[in-house]
Amino acid sequence: MVRREAVATEDGRSISGLVWGEADPELVLLHGGSQNAHTWDTVALGLGRPLLAIDLPGHGHSDDGNDGAVTPSSIARDVVPVVQSLAPTASGVVGMSLGGLSAIALSRIAPKLVERLVLVDITPGVRAAKASQIREFVAGPESFATFEEMLARTIEYNPTRSESSLRRGALHNAVQRRDGTWVWRHQRGRQGSAGVPDVSPLWDDLSASAAPLMLVRGMRPQSVVDDADEAELRRRRPDARIEHIEHAGHSIQGDAPLELAELIVDFVFSESRRGPTTP
Repeated sequence: MVRREAVATEDGRSISGLVWGEADPELVLLHGGSQNAHTWDTVALGLGRPLLAIDLPGHGHSDDGNDGAVTPSSIARDVVPVVQSLAPTASGVVGMSLGGLSAIALSRIAPKLVERLVLVDITPGVRAAKASQIREFVAGPESFATFEEMLARTIEYNPTRSESSLRRGALHNAVQRRDGTWVWRHQRGRQGSAGVPDVSPLWDDLSASAAPLMLVRGMRPQSVVDDADEAELRRRRPDARIEHIEHAGHSIQGDAPLELAELIVDFVFSESRRGPTTP
């Protein structure tokens, strides 16, 4: 069973999420920029556990961030009441790209909500140059005459994904205006892209976090994590578990959803029973 829930922030905005299962969610999933909670659908099926997948502020069915902000820190503040309300006993938080950076910020401002942390193809070492292909896609046309035009651009920038998978994802992430044109949900009412802010201070948050950590890195060229990022992560968090998926790019949840689900289950649930591992 999957249901949509909404939780109000302190200033009255609404943050939406998908709750999978009838029991208390065991995981919290935070998607990447320009995506929405449905990006996790196949991963959620592979996990087979009750979970909460949140639409980040300004994405999916959630209201915009406070004053339009969608930085990791502002997102983390907005996510706190959602997790407290819908998944207060979750065993782990999984964050991809912007969601991963927001999960790091969440571990700083609400450490009790992040028992274990999984980063999906992201570190605080991300820079504009590394994410150039993603930025180029996001900064594309503000609207499309037809949904098929929107899908064609999506296929062009996601060569490793099947058309059926991309079509389903695009349908969840698009909305048709009254004039018949189509826009991405994250761009409705807004123009352009804010680019990639400096998130390097999050390295210190990651170093200070007591939550067991796993990085899942895609090894295809579309990944935004390089060897230097991985080395810095190992230096700051020698206890971290690092996994490579050779046939995945940046969006591992789309390229290799079942492999990602297996890694999450093993790290969050199996390792938590075994206790910490020796690097």
